[in-house]
Amino acid sequence: MSEDGKLRIDKWLWAARFFKTRALAAEAVDGGKAHLNGTRVKPAKAVNVGDRLEIRVGRFEFVVVVQGLSARRGPASEAAKLYEETAESRAAREALVAQMKAEAAPGAERQGRPTKRDRRHIVRFTGG
Repeated sequence: MSEDGKLRIDKWLWAARFFKTRALAAEAVDGGKAHLNGTRVKPAKAVNVGDRLEIRVGRFEFVVVVQGLSARRGPASEAAKLYEETAESRAAREALVAQMKAEAAPGAERQGRPTKRDRRHIVRFTGG
C-alpha cells in the first residue's frame, strides 16, 4: 500500500491489472481511454481511495471505484481488491459479451485446410 494515500494513475492501472505494462497504461491515459472522476487526466495524476475511474480496454468499458492503492503488481486476487466495479458497468460489459457471441459468424471458428471428409463433401457438392 502507498504510505501517503496517493498513487500515479498509470501505476495504479498497471497494478490493478487493467494493462499488461506500465507503458501501455500511460499510453492509454494519454490517449483519453482513462478518465478520473469524469475528466481526462495525464499519467502522473494522483489517484486516491474513493475516486471513480472510467477505463476503456478494447471494446470493453469499466467503471470502477478505487478501494485501495498498491505500487506493486501482485496476483490477480490482490488486484481485484484494489477496485470495485459498479453494477451498471458489469451489466453493460456482460451484455456486450453476449452481443459479441451472437454476432460471431457461424463456422468462423473453423480455420485451415479442409479435412479429407470436408474435401469429399466439397467434391460431391460441386459435382467434380
